[in-house]
Formats: sequence, C-alpha cells, structure tokens
Amino acid sequence: MPEYFIFAEIIGITAFTISGFLIAIKNKLDILGILIASTLTALGGGIVRDAILSTSPFAFTALHPALTLTLTIFLIFALRLYKKDSIERGWIFVVSDTIGLVAFSITGALMAINADYNFFGIIILSFITAVGGGVARDIMINQVPAVLISDFYGSIAVIAALLLGTLHFFDAINEFSILATALFATVLRLLAYIKKWHLPQLNIN
Repeated sequence: MPEYFIFAEIIGITAFTISGFLIAIKNKLDILGILIASTLTALGGGIVRDAILSTSPFAFTALHPALTLTLTIFLIFALRLYKKDSIERGWIFVVSDTIGLVAFSITGALMAINADYNFFGIIILSFITAVGGGVARDIMINQVPAVLISDFYGSIAVIAALLLGTLHFFDAINEFSILATALFATVLRLLAYIKKWHLPQLNIN
C-alpha cells in the first residue's frame, strides 16, 4: 500500500472520528452511541469501498485504522473538545468533516485508479468512500444525510475524483498533485460553507 494512501487514510479516520463524535454529542447519544457514531463515520465508507473492490477491509486487516480511531477518541475526551462553546465546536466539526471528506475522496479515487476503473468508477468509488460513513451515521440517528442537503458537500468528492481521474489520464499522479488536489478541495469546501453555496433545488410550486 503506497505511503500517501495510508497517510490520507489516517487523516480521514482522525477527522471523521472527530466529526462523528461531535454529531453524537449534539444528538445527546450515550457513551455506546458516541462510540458507534464515531466508528461508523470514520470506518464505514472505507469498509464499503473495500467490499466493492472485493478486498479484505483495510479497517479489519491493518493496525492503523483501529489505533487511529481509539487514539482520536481518547484525545477528544482528554482535550474535552465536546465542552467547547457552540461556535468553536461548530468550526471544529466543519473543519474535521471537510478534512475527512477530502481525505476519503482521495483514497477512494486512488483505489479505483489502482483497480483500473474507468472515469465513472473512479467518481462513484470516491463518492461512496467519502460519504458512506456519514450516511450510515445519519440514518442511525434518524436525520437526513448531510450529503443530500449540505453546502456543496457531496460535490467535493465528485470534483476531487474528477481531478484525480484527469491527472491519472495524463499520468500525473504523484505526491505533489495529490496534495494540490487535497488543498484545492478543502479550500473549496470551506469557501462553500462560508459563502453558503448550494446546488440548485427544483421548485415544484
């Protein structure tokens, strides 16, 4: 497994563990609910990705995922992030969720490229990896998945996949181009959040 893939996976798990934890706190889940929400958010998309690829889930075969999840939850408790005021905690959630979204968009796209998927396959696998865990979490706590309503959310995964697919077409996948894609997608997502950009909705009235 390439080092940059593992690095992106660890970043994604860390970020999504934080966002899943904060969502659980917001919905007043108990300790078990918090652990389940954090785990689903952090590992769910990657497990679905690996199942589609017919490979043993990375979360079940490598040490990094479980260790990263456990350490992140420990640090959240130790630093008492859930005790921050609502404005600061809101930004912690937005930033961590954005980083997780971008990191898993990239790992999904890279895995699809490695499996020789076509452009459509790269986009779909990137999208599922990025939003799968969050969708499972939101369904569990009985709320509309963020990907369906939130500020340009799922579009970021599609854009990241398109960029990486194009880079692959021109044989330009390397650490620098992956980092540039990650930075662009992260800035775009945060800008969309600040500017409150949304995809157009159909007016049925």
